[in-house]
Amino acid sequence: MLFVLILPYLGVLVYLIVRGGKMPERAIQHAQAQQEALRGYVREAAGGPPPSTADQLAKLADLRDRGVINAAEFDREKAKLLSSA
Repeated sequence: MLFVLILPYLGVLVYLIVRGGKMPERAIQHAQAQQEALRGYVREAAGGPPPSTADQLAKLADLRDRGVINAAEFDREKAKLLSSA
């Protein structure tokens, strides 16, 4: 009866003494791995990384060159992009 009651507590105490110091490090590594997996999933679901400011400016310039937007609209959108970057 003594082993049934004391042995589990003794086992936990020995485990915490031997391996307990590394528990926060393992928890941090596990959390970082989960965060990276979540970021990868979000990137995949969103269709990849967002376009850079240079890419967006190139698209605006292409629209202006094709005549879809005029120079004033181009300048206004360019100012918005540059102010948010």
